[in-house]
Amino acid sequence: MFTSVAGRSVVVTGGSRGIGRGIAAVFAAAGANVTIVGRDKAALDEAAAGFGAAVCVADVSKVDDCHAMAAAAVERFGGIDVLCANAGVFPESRLDAMTEAEFDGVFGVNVKGTVFAVQACAPALTASGRGRVIVTSSITGPITGFPGWSHYGASKAAQLGFVRTAAIELAPGRVTVNAVLPGNVLTEGLAALGEEYIAGMTASIPLGRLGDVADIGHACLFLASDEAGFITGQTLVVDGGQVLPESLAAVR
Repeated sequence: MFTSVAGRSVVVTGGSRGIGRGIAAVFAAAGANVTIVGRDKAALDEAAAGFGAAVCVADVSKVDDCHAMAAAAVERFGGIDVLCANAGVFPESRLDAMTEAEFDGVFGVNVKGTVFAVQACAPALTASGRGRVIVTSSITGPITGFPGWSHYGASKAAQLGFVRTAAIELAPGRVTVNAVLPGNVLTEGLAALGEEYIAGMTASIPLGRLGDVADIGHACLFLASDEAGFITGQTLVVDGGQVLPESLAAVR
């Protein structure tokens, strides 16, 4: 049995939908005091009602919002033990059409949002004595590529560069910093890509199914546990084996 996280304060950015909502629900079910963060108040309230969480409206691409988010969690629950830096966007745009605004939007949320959320929460995480940072990266970028997501893939690879150095800098305060790399997980965003996309991706996964948001949540729960306290600067791929086959022929 792992040590319980009941009563610990957990902040999940991008927690109103998709993988973030799944992460938040897993921690809430384990008894943690969860704060979900996002830009859409109505979506946050709807999600929070489903599993019991505090909400904080913030845009993590803005430094001041990140500090306000951290302050709100500390005020509500007395500190922060776990930060799940999950907020991310993935608008499709090929290189020949990508605009500077599209690129900046992706890097603003995915990279700046990760860096400045960690920066804002670091004092409280250090004060906890058992602080945990779990960054939601992706297999896309660090391991694989997909047309239309060059900016997204670059942002996800950038997160891992940050994780490794942040892990060193925060280690003296006994804060660990790790990343989960989801494969294709069935979320609202992925569903919007259509049945053909979903069928093709499912066929690429040796375990024969897309991931569930809870699969990512449980990986985060492990990295937040006391038992994972000697793991830092690492990446955990959660993809049903998607990156393993050389080609589709290997999984048929």
